[in-house]
Formats: sequence, C-alpha cells, structure tokens
Amino acid sequence: MSVFESTEKMYEVLGELFETLLAHETVGEKFKQQNVTIRFIMSEPKGEIWLLPEGKVFCGVPEGRKEDISMTLSGDTAHKFWLKQITMPVALAKGLIKAKGPLPKVLKLLPLLNPAYEAYPEIAKKHGLQI
Repeated sequence: MSVFESTEKMYEVLGELFETLLAHETVGEKFKQQNVTIRFIMSEPKGEIWLLPEGKVFCGVPEGRKEDISMTLSGDTAHKFWLKQITMPVALAKGLIKAKGPLPKVLKLLPLLNPAYEAYPEIAKKHGLQI
C-alpha cells in the first residue's frame, strides 16, 4: 500500500510542502525568477501537482497550462525523496523519477530544495505519515 492513502491525502501533504517551499523568502523569489512551470505526474495514488511561475501550487490539472519541466514519479518515491532516503541521481538512474524538459533549468532549481528537506519530516508527521 502506498504511503499516501488517497490522492486527496497526497495533495494535502505535498501541497503543504510546496506551499511552504514557495513561501520561503529566498526560495520563492528565486523560483519566480526562473519563470518555469513544473508538473509532477504522480502515480500510486494518481494525481498531478503543478508549481506555477507566479509562485503558486495547483493540485489537479490547471486549465490552459503547459509545463516546462515534468517529473513522473510515485507517491512513495516522492515521500522517500523528501525524507532524503533517495537522491535525485539515483532515482533518475533507477527510473523511479522520469524528468522531461530543459536540464539546465532543473539543475538551477536543485539548490532551492534544502528548505523542503528540512520541512518535510514535520509536515509528514503532522499528517500521520510514517517517517
């Protein structure tokens, strides 16, 4: 069974994580400067989470949007990634995460993830997830 019992639960947890990340004083501004739309295509449970260039998070499928970068992964892989139990290079090499889009833009965003790594364990605990 997936760590997220439903799509709604995944949206609650990961939505809060991304909102926390984009509200971070440094990360939010740097993300907006990149002017990029990121689409997370999730499985187990199925869903989509979008990070929009204006610094907003959208859970579901926003009308009339196209992504610059898409990341395809399972809910369990996302959970392990944010707990730092799996790294991006390993996940990509094993096919646990599939990335499409301009690699330089993806690489520029990686240093912005540290506040998310710090915030995720507490967010996961708050929502009753096993960490």
